[in-house]
Amino acid sequence: MTNSDQALQTSSPFLKEVLKLGGALLFLAGIVFFINTMPSELNDQHTFLIISAVIGGYMALNIGANDVANNVGPAVGSKALTLTGAIFIAMIFESSGALIAGGEVVSTIKKGIIDPALIKDADTFIWLMLAALLAASIWLNIATFFNAPVSTTHSIVGGVLGGGIAAGGFGIANWAVFGKIAASWVISPVLGGLIAALLLYVIKRSITYQDDMLVAAKKIVPLLISLMIWAFSTYLILKGLKKIWKVDFIMAASIGSIFSLVVYFITRPLIRNAAENLDNSKISVNALFTIPLIFAACFLSFAHGANDVANAVGPLAAINDVIAHGNIVKKAAIPLWVMLIGAVGLSLGLALYGAKLIRTVGSEITELDKMRAFCISMAAAITVIIASQLGLPVSSTHIAVGAIFGVGFLREYLKYSDAKRIEEIREQHEHLDPEKTEAFLDAFKKATVTDKSMMLKDLKEAYKNSQTDFTRRERKALKKVYKEQLVKRSHVYKIAAAWVITVPVSALMAAFLYFAIRGFLLP
Repeated sequence: MTNSDQALQTSSPFLKEVLKLGGALLFLAGIVFFINTMPSELNDQHTFLIISAVIGGYMALNIGANDVANNVGPAVGSKALTLTGAIFIAMIFESSGALIAGGEVVSTIKKGIIDPALIKDADTFIWLMLAALLAASIWLNIATFFNAPVSTTHSIVGGVLGGGIAAGGFGIANWAVFGKIAASWVISPVLGGLIAALLLYVIKRSITYQDDMLVAAKKIVPLLISLMIWAFSTYLILKGLKKIWKVDFIMAASIGSIFSLVVYFITRPLIRNAAENLDNSKISVNALFTIPLIFAACFLSFAHGANDVANAVGPLAAINDVIAHGNIVKKAAIPLWVMLIGAVGLSLGLALYGAKLIRTVGSEITELDKMRAFCISMAAAITVIIASQLGLPVSSTHIAVGAIFGVGFLREYLKYSDAKRIEEIREQHEHLDPEKTEAFLDAFKKATVTDKSMMLKDLKEAYKNSQTDFTRRERKALKKVYKEQLVKRSHVYKIAAAWVITVPVSALMAAFLYFAIRGFLLP
């Protein structure tokens, strides 16, 4: 390799980062140019609007880089989608969700975390919103740099909380609401993980643990797909379309049931025909989940765009409303140009910087195949539906990542349990011919779950009076069975730590920025 070739390879990653940064700066410069073309009678206020719009665009870029990965990461990790294909799909559906179902109004104080009546004047409110938006953006940027998927909602909540306390004191905060949000740090990942693990266990018991997996798949996969359609259509109607069509759970679930029933009768013959050309293996069964996973990525991206674009443009819309009307309101209209900044920024952030977090979510936490990824996507929708009906605060980011943890830890548990059973069999057969022991183990490994239970039962009966009662040494040996770690603990600790500090870090940064902005602008 020549020196010029080595220099080219060294400079290539640097050049790539420079081009990414250039693309992001070009987008922000375009926002400045666009706002400057808008008519304004108040130059000072117009400057505020430009600054707010740029920070709103910066926030949208960071949401695209960090939060969108949760929707498409599992599909990429399972190889149902390529990275390029996932980014392309997410860009289309995130933007569509933001523009079609993003809503015409947005709450000026996200989640009611502070009381706007205690804010002194319009200028104070604008400074507060600027500080909150910038603090949330910076924290998301830092989290993305360290490959930690965090909640954008929690980031902006922390920013508003910190800025609000700086502007109006501790009495301005609604601590009851904050308590519910803090509870979601535990509720979201645990609920998502449990549901994903339960779904995966059902699939294993009903399909992959059966002798004829294809026969089982022909019956079960159409049911799973119809359940997916029910969950996603209900989720989409309740959450993704709530700002243009508000219905209760019964109506949404009924409409979802109609869709799922139609899809069941459509997919049943399709799955049956597809299975005819496959061999009886887990890899073949996995292939049947490819198209459902692609649809899941589309659904989740649309709903995310509809819901989370407000995190980027909500404070910007609030500032714009205050500038236009001179007073603080609880609900602010979202002009089309504000929504466009959010939609374009979301897509551009994903295209430029989203690949990093997509890889982390899709493959670096635990290994995903299509069945596991399907369970994660299903858990995301079902958990939101359950939580919304129970009035539990949840984070879509925490649910998705928690579901990945749940799938990984279930795999660890099943492998450990299997290894422990095999070790027990070895202990009970240690006085027999080694060849007979290995033959029994080989038959045990190939047996179905039901047959394994029968074999273990027979084994215990046969050795009830001799080898079943293990000595202390034997019990100690069984406890030393190697427990294979299928979830990377470093990622667990890093992501959990990022979740816990998101609100306090955003709040502290927002408070500092509020005082900095106020000190800079006051005479």
